[in-house]
Amino acid sequence: MIPEQPVSLAAGADLSLEARLALPASPTAGVVICHPHPLYGGDMENPVVVRVQEVCAGLGLATLRFNFRGVGASGGVHAGGVGEQDDASAALDTLTKAIGGGVLAIAGYSFGARIAAQVGGRDGRIGGMALIAPPLAMYDFGFLEDKHVPTLVVVGTQDQYCPPDDFARFTAARPWVTATTIEGADHFFFGKLFPLGEAVAAWARGLPSGRAAR
Repeated sequence: MIPEQPVSLAAGADLSLEARLALPASPTAGVVICHPHPLYGGDMENPVVVRVQEVCAGLGLATLRFNFRGVGASGGVHAGGVGEQDDASAALDTLTKAIGGGVLAIAGYSFGARIAAQVGGRDGRIGGMALIAPPLAMYDFGFLEDKHVPTLVVVGTQDQYCPPDDFARFTAARPWVTATTIEGADHFFFGKLFPLGEAVAAWARGLPSGRAAR
């Protein structure tokens, strides 16, 4: 496993964000990972975020997870999902420089899935998106249009914030996404991190320059 190193992200003239970067010797792809809602205890140490990082790093991808503004050692305060998009963009900028011309992808869990979709949906550098447990019952995701990039949307069948009917309507309107459900999992994936990791691994292998596990 590629060890993570602490790094600092510049999200503005006076705003620094806490992050961890895992960088292989010759990266061909990298993934930025966005954590769940800061006001409800979300941070980059969340078990789902950690699982995504471990799986992607295990496949030889560079990874960058970070704390949104106001979380942990990151400066600033929560910005209602607006400033957090700038945070994710800063993370993408940093990872782009780290991997050179490699494929850039973004993943997010819950609130982080909305931020990942907002930023990834308009950033032309993005070669893949993974939206984990997008809270469709709480936020409008209608802005997400066809990016023609490998896109995973994965939810549990018992997700309190992404009801089956909402998920079915969302995926039916976007046949270009890979829709995956994890039987018995709730929004927090308690006891279901292994199948979640398998779904993320399948997506990561499908990235244009993703590597198969060794």
